[in-house]
Amino acid sequence: MLETIYPSLFRKVQGINYERERITTPDSDFLDLDWLTQGSKKLVIISHGLEGNSDRSYMRGMAKIFYAHGYDSLAWNYRGCSGEMNRQLRFYHSGATDDLDYIVQHAILRGYDEINLVGFSLGGNLTLKYLGEQADRLNSKVKKSVVFSVPLHLRSSCEKISESSNWIYSQRFLQSLKKKVLDKSEIMPEIDRKPLKKIKTLIEFDNIYTAPLHGYHDAFDYYEQCSAIHFLSNIQRPTLVVNALNDPFLSKDCYPNSMSNSTYISFEYPERGGHVGFAQFNKNGLYWSELRALQSIQSL
Repeated sequence: MLETIYPSLFRKVQGINYERERITTPDSDFLDLDWLTQGSKKLVIISHGLEGNSDRSYMRGMAKIFYAHGYDSLAWNYRGCSGEMNRQLRFYHSGATDDLDYIVQHAILRGYDEINLVGFSLGGNLTLKYLGEQADRLNSKVKKSVVFSVPLHLRSSCEKISESSNWIYSQRFLQSLKKKVLDKSEIMPEIDRKPLKKIKTLIEFDNIYTAPLHGYHDAFDYYEQCSAIHFLSNIQRPTLVVNALNDPFLSKDCYPNSMSNSTYISFEYPERGGHVGFAQFNKNGLYWSELRALQSIQSL
């Protein structure tokens, strides 16, 4: 658990000065994109985890290492995650690949020749689902992906994070999500805030809010339709999935033995790393996950 907690609470990544761009989505909402640019033709698009944002240390660290090695970096914020409530009734969720696709298309229009995807936790699931959905339709400028701490099977992972040993973390996520519902209900009275007091778990939250707001029958329907595990076999870009064996939030279903029918996907299960941790203490301040992502994507 320490390997999960320490980076989240104590790591500071200096020397990052994002340039923010706000783009309008096809449904008249907005997405806030944070860029590190240097005129490169190569780009890495980085997707954050549940209730994260572009300013989390794991996002800043990943953006920084790629920028230092000649890439432009784009750390994007999901709807409602950039510090300002989004305009539409919907929020973000583990399968909202329409927004990721819109980000990719936006990057293509900016003239990049090479686009790579990096995702953490929920953002890893989102990335893999997107790649699997696109399959052979994916733009040829999208080259590789690397994802970390991915809840490939959403239902069992949600049950895992709801165990008593993860109570502090699950309640932290839950309180943050509840606050967003309260904030949105102030401007959208059609959102019923009354059930919030009774919600004790993330599954209950997904059942009452996430699923119906995004067109799913219930939480389990949402988990089933959005779990990346169902999309892996369709992926047609070199993809590395890294899940630490001591990740407290991942179920056993998040560690597939192999994808024997796929030449594109590789799995790595390091003994240590926690959830979105992978800390290592060295003079340059780089984390193992950042070095591993750079190494994988540079091996084109």
